[in-house]
Amino acid sequence: MPSKKTSSKKSSSKKSSGKKTSSSAKKSSGSKKSSAKKSSGRKYSPKASKSVEREMRAMKEGKLKSGRSGKKVTNPKQAIAIGLSEARREGAKVPSPKKKSSRS
Repeated sequence: MPSKKTSSKKSSSKKSSGKKTSSSAKKSSGSKKSSAKKSSGRKYSPKASKSVEREMRAMKEGKLKSGRSGKKVTNPKQAIAIGLSEARREGAKVPSPKKKSSRS
């Protein structure tokens, strides 16, 4: 039995080795851009996603209110923005908000 398993591994390694050479050639040309851009795995931390989930649930229940005015939030995008801003205040890993461009 073990001899059959090793023979199947050898055949699969031969197939994968052929693919590795072709894929590594492809990766080398595009790896310069991706290595400079990549930092770590997740863009948003799990803590941030939990706060957004909490705010979305509150919006669906009709309990989510906006900042000073205290009006009911009905837009899902606004609920997400509220959740992300709370996560930023808590110190979770969240990208900074996009800056608005000023027109002159």
